[in-house]
Amino acid sequence: MKYGERQIDTPQGELGTGERSTRNRVARSILDHGPSTVADLAQRLGLTQAAVRRHLDTLVSDDVVEPREQRVYGARARGRPAKVFALTDCGRDAFDQSYDTLAADALRWIAQSVGGGEQGEVAVAAFARSRMETQARAYKEAVEAAAPQERAEALARALTVDGYAATAKSAPGPHSGEQLCQHHCPVAHVAEQFPQLCEAETEVFSRLLGTHVQRLATIAHGDGVCTTFIPRSASTTQTDTSVSASTAGRNPA
Repeated sequence: MKYGERQIDTPQGELGTGERSTRNRVARSILDHGPSTVADLAQRLGLTQAAVRRHLDTLVSDDVVEPREQRVYGARARGRPAKVFALTDCGRDAFDQSYDTLAADALRWIAQSVGGGEQGEVAVAAFARSRMETQARAYKEAVEAAAPQERAEALARALTVDGYAATAKSAPGPHSGEQLCQHHCPVAHVAEQFPQLCEAETEVFSRLLGTHVQRLATIAHGDGVCTTFIPRSASTTQTDTSVSASTAGRNPA
């Protein structure tokens, strides 16, 4: 079963099919767009805010979504940030038939087979890079076929095909650039244990886009969205891929 096909089941057995379908739409919208306010969800789904709150209450009680304080990158506006709702690990699992345990065990075996420790970390990193190189072939074609100013968006579309529900948009704040947001990560639970997966991905993004990129947040680190900042700077070149191995897989804050 592919992610997104599985219906979110809840204990509310007395509810009709329409109620469950709408609740699934609410959860799916959060998956596709990242942590969302009640107003955002109501606008996207054509529902009243009261109806959205009712469905969110059920999803929260079923541990599918959770309320969070909205993260603000750049200058913070006055007033208290709006509350947003993000998928929990349980909610993400509802959209993905996961083989996390098998994958984690395989990576752990790779590390131990070369003696563990630093050598093990290097071996896992080599596997992560090899895996990303295979995935990156399709991404490379998509990026190279796009105009320079549209390459982040082209990469987002290619990632979406692989199940990452990615978008690209102008970055807020004083720095000129774009944010590549991945609202879903099929390997998030494994990446919690092996950040080399995130680091290899960030390195590939940097090379494909021909510029240094900065990972601001990751789902594996507990953030609602994997967010990568892509600067618009003529001074950066394809050889400038200096991604910090210590922060590429986690939120540097």
